[in-house]
Amino acid sequence: MGDDEMRTFGTGLFDRWTALWNGELGLADEIMAPDFVLRYAQAGTDAFDEIRTPQQLARIVAGWHESHAGLRFAAEGTAVVDLTPADGAPTGLVARPYHASFAADGAGKVARSGVDILRVSDGLIVEVWSVSSGAAGRTFYR
Repeated sequence: MGDDEMRTFGTGLFDRWTALWNGELGLADEIMAPDFVLRYAQAGTDAFDEIRTPQQLARIVAGWHESHAGLRFAAEGTAVVDLTPADGAPTGLVARPYHASFAADGAGKVARSGVDILRVSDGLIVEVWSVSSGAAGRTFYR
């Protein structure tokens, strides 16, 4: 795979990660390694520390949708893709800003921004670092 193919793969992988967070739960088995690590810095995300399998991730994403009406994620900005082929499969990092929004009881629509960094090995996500603006935060783009 050349640089353009690596960039296309990395951007596509981030788009699929975003689609997973938008409720396409079957993607967890397709894009996540059988055993992975999540590192979430946001308040209230302690439960993510114990998630290690695609099935556990799908369940917690489903739970977030149940507790946050209208939850929607969108990739923003330009992805930073640093992937190289290792034994023919993409390995490295993909980072990109994202936008999240949901309907809050009595507060209308709430919008936040964050950045996810995906560590990829053998074409699958093996680790995720996620930082968002949090409860009192704001969005990157207006």
